[in-house]
Amino acid sequence: MRFLTRTFCNSMMKFAIFLFFAALIPAKYASAQACVIESLINEKVQAAVDSKVSSILAKAQLTCTSTSAPGADAFCPSGYLATGCACGMACGSWDIRADTACHCQCARIDWTAARCCKVAIVG
Repeated sequence: MRFLTRTFCNSMMKFAIFLFFAALIPAKYASAQACVIESLINEKVQAAVDSKVSSILAKAQLTCTSTSAPGADAFCPSGYLATGCACGMACGSWDIRADTACHCQCARIDWTAARCCKVAIVG
């Protein structure tokens, strides 16, 4: 009886291991196949995006200008963004407001300058 029980347990254990691998291997294979297909699609989409971006960047041109004004504020022309500021009276404390204006933070500033830039697509 003991022999039959041990044989039955061994058989059941082998069968359980077989079922485990039988279920695991096809799932792994299907998953790997889906990843390969997804990877190929992603590569094609990325290549198309890269191509478009590089063709647009080839036509992009950075244009910058400087403006200055008496007092604590200097404003960029329409369409330009402030990229840097300078202040009179050796003031090194400034900030950019609303992306288009330089403001010097020291008291009684005599002048403020702004460096303003924009990106334009040419041709």
